[in-house]
Amino acid sequence: MQTLASYITVNPKIQFGKPVFKGTRVPVESLFWHLEKGISLNSFLEDFPSVSKNQAEAVIELLQ
Repeated sequence: MQTLASYITVNPKIQFGKPVFKGTRVPVESLFWHLEKGISLNSFLEDFPSVSKNQAEAVIELLQ
């Protein structure tokens, strides 16, 4: 079973300790900001190519 720690990391030296997608500097809140504004997941992934579709979908599923 995958957990959030499989997809997200928190490090005070990266983005001031905000949760980011593992292996990136992309804050997780950016994904939810996009979705709340009606921007599609595919558009988010185009804006942040370092985030994989698998990562984004897993985070959405685990946080819902």
